[in-house]
Amino acid sequence: MSKARLMQGNEACAEAAIAAGVNFFAGYPITPSTEIAETMAKLLPQHGGKFIQMEDEIASMGAILGASLAGCKVMDATSGPGFSLKQELIGYAACAEIPCVLVDVQRVGPSTGQPTAPSQGDVMQVRWGTHGDHPVIALSPWSVRETYDATVMAVNYAERFRTPVMLLMDEMVGHLREKVELPEKVEIYPRRKPSKTRAEGYQPFAPEADLVPNVADFGEGYHIHVTGLIHDETGFPVGSPKVTEDSINRLHEKIARAGEEIIHTESYFMDDAEYAVVSFGGTARTAYEAVREAREAGKKVGLVRLLTIWPFADKVIGELAAKVKGIVVAELNYGQLVHEVRRAAQGQCPVTLCGKYNMRAFEPGEILAGVEALIKEVEG
Repeated sequence: MSKARLMQGNEACAEAAIAAGVNFFAGYPITPSTEIAETMAKLLPQHGGKFIQMEDEIASMGAILGASLAGCKVMDATSGPGFSLKQELIGYAACAEIPCVLVDVQRVGPSTGQPTAPSQGDVMQVRWGTHGDHPVIALSPWSVRETYDATVMAVNYAERFRTPVMLLMDEMVGHLREKVELPEKVEIYPRRKPSKTRAEGYQPFAPEADLVPNVADFGEGYHIHVTGLIHDETGFPVGSPKVTEDSINRLHEKIARAGEEIIHTESYFMDDAEYAVVSFGGTARTAYEAVREAREAGKKVGLVRLLTIWPFADKVIGELAAKVKGIVVAELNYGQLVHEVRRAAQGQCPVTLCGKYNMRAFEPGEILAGVEALIKEVEG
């Protein structure tokens, strides 16, 4: 381990990206993510990488996709309004299977909203913001050190599955400063390379055993066609119902097959819990304190924290719902993740929302009040 440092969440994200091999960053400054771009601008050239500030959010996304196709490991960072602008190219990256990492440090919306106020209102946008059918991977850390680890994880997942990966941060964690000890080395997943030569009949979008293709980087001597149209294994568009169905199925299945590995959750005070709080990101820190206070008051309450938001932890929540009398979902929005928890709970227990969207983070007492209301509802 390295020596202890006082570090901000956004700074940890930038340093982790470089440690994981990111060597190209294109972005457009937007609060509360700007420190990521500032740190990358300072450090990336020192490690042989390239930083470029583009004219807007759309151009930033296009730049990282071009750099990724040319062999770079890439990242961009934004907040809610910028994330909305990037949606078309996120869908393009999913269809063309271009590895990239996009950090969304959430703030209050809609529209310009409240630029520096904490929120977790992009949960559904990160999953359903683009049109059409494709999966996403989204991680939401709750501490500075976990931001570092989750960023490394995001870069590795992007390369391994050739897909956009979202780091769904929030202003609380992005601007949080904590004492951390960072690892001296991290595990790095290398860029996938062709398993066949041109003479052996290489096709850029022919899937390997894990359903992920090994697409050659531009300039490596292969003929490659990249398009946002549905395409066959050659990369060229095909107007075929079967190719279309098979392509969309494969995009989903390559992520679904690895679901158990990708889906990360943690549980606290759950051994004898009769009620549970489900939360994520910065709000989970407050939920932990609320649950601890509930325990001190003699209430059997536990916490399930989601690091992976998408793919959703259906199995974890289903098993939780079968065990407890009720679930409170604490999230800093009008109610988004709560719908997924209800779906996964399948009516096995009541699921209630403890939501907040007034520019202020939760106080432990607010979440505790939500728990007490649920207990009263269930037990009378």
